[in-house]
Amino acid sequence: MEWKASHILVKDRALAAEIKRQLSQGARFEDLARQYSTCPSKGKGGDLGWFGPGQMVGAFEDAVKRMSNGSISNPVSTQFGYHIIKKTGQKD
Repeated sequence: MEWKASHILVKDRALAAEIKRQLSQGARFEDLARQYSTCPSKGKGGDLGWFGPGQMVGAFEDAVKRMSNGSISNPVSTQFGYHIIKKTGQKD
């Protein structure tokens, strides 16, 4: 199993909640990733590409597994900060 996802990584829970609010009001995920994310993937609109089991931290991977394609998560906390995740693909 492999998944494809994008994310926006921030240090602050309140900022993650604000980003999620903006997304729910129609903001473009890629634009917010470029504006707010602290991850180098922000230059690609948050795109992390394809990854398999064990390649991401547990909480991130678990969240992606539960998501449907095209959906956007609530903030997911890891040791790196708070992620807003957009699942963009899955293959067996």
